[in-house]
Amino acid sequence: MNAPLRDIQPTVATLTLSIEGMSCASCVGRVEKALLAVPGVAAAAVNLATEKAEIRLDRPVDRHSLIGALEKVGYSVPNASVELAIQGMTCASCVGRVERKLATVPGVTSAAVNLATERAVVRGTADPAALVSAVSDAGYEAEVVGDGLSVAGDAQIRKDAELTALKRDLIIAAVLTLPVFALEMGSHLVPAIHNYVMGTIGMDRAWYAQFALTSLVLFGPGLRFYNKGLPALFRAAPDMNSLVAVGTAAAYGYSLVATFAPSLLPAGTVNVYYEAAAVIVTLILLGRFLEARAKGRTSEAIKRLVGLQAKTARVRRGERVLELDVSEVVPGDIVEVRPGERVPVDGKVTDGQSYLDESMITGEPMPVSKSAGSEVVGGTVNQIGALSIKATAVGGGTVLAQIIRMVQEAQGSKLPIQAMVDKVTLWFVPAVMAVAASTFGVWYIFGPDPALTFALVNAVAVLIIACPCAMGLATPTSIMVGTGRGAELGVLFRRGEALQILREARVVALDKTGTLTEGRPSLTDFATVDGFDRDVVLATIAAVEAKSEHPIARAIVDAAETASLSLPQVSQFEAVTGLGVTSMVEGKRVDIGADRYMAKLGLPTDRFRQDAGGMADEGKSPIYAAIDGRIAAVLAVADPVKSSTPAAIDALHRLGLKVAMITGDNRRTAEAIARRLGIDEVIAEVLPHGKVDAVRRLKTEHGRLAFVGDGINDAPALAEADVGLAIGTGTDVAIEAADVVLMSGSLQGVPNAIALSKATIGNIRQNLFWAFAYNIALIPVAAGALFPINGMLLSPVFAAGAMALSSVFVLGNALRLKGFQPPMPFAVSISPNG
Repeated sequence: MNAPLRDIQPTVATLTLSIEGMSCASCVGRVEKALLAVPGVAAAAVNLATEKAEIRLDRPVDRHSLIGALEKVGYSVPNASVELAIQGMTCASCVGRVERKLATVPGVTSAAVNLATERAVVRGTADPAALVSAVSDAGYEAEVVGDGLSVAGDAQIRKDAELTALKRDLIIAAVLTLPVFALEMGSHLVPAIHNYVMGTIGMDRAWYAQFALTSLVLFGPGLRFYNKGLPALFRAAPDMNSLVAVGTAAAYGYSLVATFAPSLLPAGTVNVYYEAAAVIVTLILLGRFLEARAKGRTSEAIKRLVGLQAKTARVRRGERVLELDVSEVVPGDIVEVRPGERVPVDGKVTDGQSYLDESMITGEPMPVSKSAGSEVVGGTVNQIGALSIKATAVGGGTVLAQIIRMVQEAQGSKLPIQAMVDKVTLWFVPAVMAVAASTFGVWYIFGPDPALTFALVNAVAVLIIACPCAMGLATPTSIMVGTGRGAELGVLFRRGEALQILREARVVALDKTGTLTEGRPSLTDFATVDGFDRDVVLATIAAVEAKSEHPIARAIVDAAETASLSLPQVSQFEAVTGLGVTSMVEGKRVDIGADRYMAKLGLPTDRFRQDAGGMADEGKSPIYAAIDGRIAAVLAVADPVKSSTPAAIDALHRLGLKVAMITGDNRRTAEAIARRLGIDEVIAEVLPHGKVDAVRRLKTEHGRLAFVGDGINDAPALAEADVGLAIGTGTDVAIEAADVVLMSGSLQGVPNAIALSKATIGNIRQNLFWAFAYNIALIPVAAGALFPINGMLLSPVFAAGAMALSSVFVLGNALRLKGFQPPMPFAVSISPNG
């Protein structure tokens, strides 16, 4: 029973908590009493059916006080996932800082932050408002994002606005920086320019002009670095912005002294570095702009998926048909879909007949026939007929929304390989600042004259070149592009970790029914004796079998219906236990059964010895039909192997993998199929728990194992495997237990998923090598390590260019995955045009 909400004092907040452990009405009373005992709780209403408590507060109450009160009386609040959109992160150190801050919030069990997607996924019982506040305390902006198709759209709007702002600031900075660069560097590099400047405006006025233009650059487009970097520095948590802020401020401040108070500097050190400060800001803005544009390309798969959703729907309400926004459709509504339109919701056809292009879901290019009773998926394209559809799932509950969530979750997840990066970047920026300070000190004390100039230039170069942007982007961008490409190929990674583990698989274990085979019996062989018409015999046999409930009988009837045969009348139907069936069809006796039944009837089957032998070799049991005392035909019903299976098995072998089959079917049939397909090992006649044991044994013998299945009985084995791959046409239970979902229902997806895993992890390793090698190699160069050898020093301007290029290189390398070609290509499209 729900207790009424009692307004004792004006409400300051309302909370909703999920509660585990309630079983009856007394539990409800106990929970409400415990909550009301917490100071600050004005009212509490608990619903046993929804297992939720709505709590009104008359003053701020710590969420964990409420959770603690519930735990004291024997109930608990389950862990939940909260997704945050975070703005302001620029490098790998930002990621670590946000994760550490989120981890300090009471109730947080895990927090994973992704630089490329700018999202954080937090698990636990923490208050979302507390999570947002923690991110704010770390110096960034955050908001809680909800479910549904609008999330990706909102994020895209934000990213587009960011890209526009960056482009504007980059153009302003470049226009202002160009004359500064021309005045200073032109004078150094081209004597004619130097002579012209000295003969016209003079050095002092040239420096004043550079001061004015550089000030506009730093405190206009470049102000973002100071707004973010200096507060982070004062919090003793420096990031990339801090490096840029300190480096440019040092160059700018030194130049100010040289321009307006040169007497304060030692003799021979009066120089200006306005061009270094201005060019550094411009180049880093260029790098940021290229990064933002490339990041947009990494999420194109999500954008295309969102583009598949219809914006409006024609809904039948009473006698009228209204065109509504798709968000207004509710389950149970009747939706009308015209030819050429996208289906707006998941549902069931109530009226009409048409063909739907379902390639965005299944990967199969052939349109699928739909009529009354057929299930349809939102986002698919209606071809030729008009349909009326009863909505069964809308908004975030549709298959398309679930696919988008799967891809987003995979893109936002962290791979085990990322742990190494996190450890390094935790201390990277503070270490760089220490190296820069040491560089300044060594050059100032031991360097040649002018020592102060050398010390400043080299310290600034170290600060600028060491930015860890490339490190932070190396892993998440490859994951984003890899999982997005997988979605385009009908391979959905439900867990990002599966990307890394799958490439390490040494054996692929396959369920038989529904995975290797179609999953339903069908007529696979049919041969008649001379003198008997094939269609007449098939119609006669089907007419008899239509009286039987056996699955084999259903397959024969389906074959006759597919051939559009008219079935004759049947009388005197009788089942002969353990042998077959007999009946009268239009005055003729018809007997159907195995060879032993024919032998009992005294009918020889020798003429079909070759056909029967071929069937037996394939694990099939021949069935004979006799009409009017004469053998008329031999046939076999079996679960046929999918047409795509042989090539998929061959592709797995080419990838160097061992292939095993685990099935509950009889050994003879299983081994016959294994011989045909070239499967290396057969484990047959096992129950569901036996599949788990088989998976464990194969893992022990061969190493990492991927299991592919589609049924409820496959769920335990999918969960036990290192990576579970579920056929997308299978059951929800199997899909929930899997790490990877193959939407097409074809085994083609297995070698494709493994090949994509290998390509993605290879790409990540390339990115990490570049990011780390770049810093390891160039920080000493920037510090002046080559100066004693060959007199080489690295200008801060070139350091800024190299730093920007390192991030662009990593993003460009990740984008190469968009061109990944699977070993088994098949037609699939998730383009908005269908």
